[in-house]
Amino acid sequence: MNQELSMNANKLVAFLQKPATEITKADIISFIRQNEIKMINFMYPAGDGRLKTLNFVINNQAYLEAILTCGERVDGSSLFSFIEAGSSDLYVIPRFRTAFVDPFAEIPTLSMLCSFFNKDGKPLESSPEYTLHKASKAFSEVTGMEFQAMGELEYYVIAPDNGMFPASDQRGYHESGPYAKFNAFRTDCMFYIAQAGGQIKYGHSEVGNFTIDGKIYEQNEIEFLPVPVEQAADQLIIAKWIIRNLAYRYGYDVTFAPKITTGKAGSGLHIHMRIMKDGQNQMMENGILSETARKAIAGMMELAPSITAFGNTNPMSYFRLVPHQEAPTNICWGDRNRSVLVRVPLGWSGRTDMCTLANPLETENHYDTSQKQTVEMRSPDGSADIYQLLAGLAVACRHGFEKANALTVAENTYVNVNIHRKENEDKLKSLAQLPDCCEASADCLQNQRDIFEQYNVFSAAMIDGIISKLRSYADKTLRTEIIDQPEAMLNLVRRYFHCG
Repeated sequence: MNQELSMNANKLVAFLQKPATEITKADIISFIRQNEIKMINFMYPAGDGRLKTLNFVINNQAYLEAILTCGERVDGSSLFSFIEAGSSDLYVIPRFRTAFVDPFAEIPTLSMLCSFFNKDGKPLESSPEYTLHKASKAFSEVTGMEFQAMGELEYYVIAPDNGMFPASDQRGYHESGPYAKFNAFRTDCMFYIAQAGGQIKYGHSEVGNFTIDGKIYEQNEIEFLPVPVEQAADQLIIAKWIIRNLAYRYGYDVTFAPKITTGKAGSGLHIHMRIMKDGQNQMMENGILSETARKAIAGMMELAPSITAFGNTNPMSYFRLVPHQEAPTNICWGDRNRSVLVRVPLGWSGRTDMCTLANPLETENHYDTSQKQTVEMRSPDGSADIYQLLAGLAVACRHGFEKANALTVAENTYVNVNIHRKENEDKLKSLAQLPDCCEASADCLQNQRDIFEQYNVFSAAMIDGIISKLRSYADKTLRTEIIDQPEAMLNLVRRYFHCG
């Protein structure tokens, strides 16, 4: 038995003794028969970013073969605003590599994500999942490398406050129990996400921690490991579904909203990226950030204004993107700096074996720490359409390789200081700003749409739909209008509480 596979939390991987990417229809049927699975769920993200579900009872083997092979019809006009009711039928076809045992079903159930196909049996050009597939493919074709990503999923848990062991306001970072109240809930979430195929790095409590009207609001984070970008999107959307379902079981409320009150930490969806070739991370070279990494950063610097159209999709997003907090407002990048848009996290470049220093009984090892280096985009939040966001980032990084002056752009947007300090005013003035509202984000996407539409990655219909939705909020002056109106702010929070 392969020990690596036998330790995998996904029951199918451990049972079949093969990676999820190699699972076939025959494997699915074998697992169903030998594990007495009674039902199948097809799951697919719609235009609102949430997973939808279609249930099947397994009547017999012939029917099971039919649904796994042919999929089923769904009403596309009820799932996506750009599809008209007069020609709305779509097919949903399961992707076997995404299969997992549903941890919430009383009847033994196997769930799997699906792809959308049109009436001609071709992938639906404007589906978010296929858009990401096209973006990943275009990146590889242009650069000869693979684009990988992982997310930091931040969320608030809300429950009645019993008054015991009160946490320190806005000091919840990595807090332990009993001052952190929802560590057990988070670890349960992590366990279920791993069973569903999520490659988790770690989890912890986050900065946000406050009490209002007898309820405690505690911010948590689950961070993933870098994987191929399509897999990264799948595991993030399943993770959000699992966290919400488990919260419902616990009797808690959960929100991924970017901002839920003024003066307290908002929640982001930071995305880490790395570029791979022949199994090797290309982000470091001779112990410093590589030319490859700087070209990708340059692309993100140029397209940052329009990436907000995918990653910051409702008016509350722009109450988080304000100065003097750990959310960016200026288009710049830097090392270990949480006030920048793209951060280069602390890497293991010191060439010191810290393990033997901490554990004198250990012998020196030669672990390749360059594999761990990523760069982090810090503007997105939980309102994002995850597939569109990661597709946009793949386009931006690809664009950096197509720019003749990419390294100059990277040099001009690099900062190694806290840009909000008074002594750095001149540097701050030289930097471009992120949009401050949905309408401004729509304008930026309109101006840069040609780059996203190259290689047929984003369809014109999808871009038109995103722009139209952003402009419909009419929020150009909203942030200044309600800054001193707590009730109006509360109404906005309620309206966008369950976004994404």
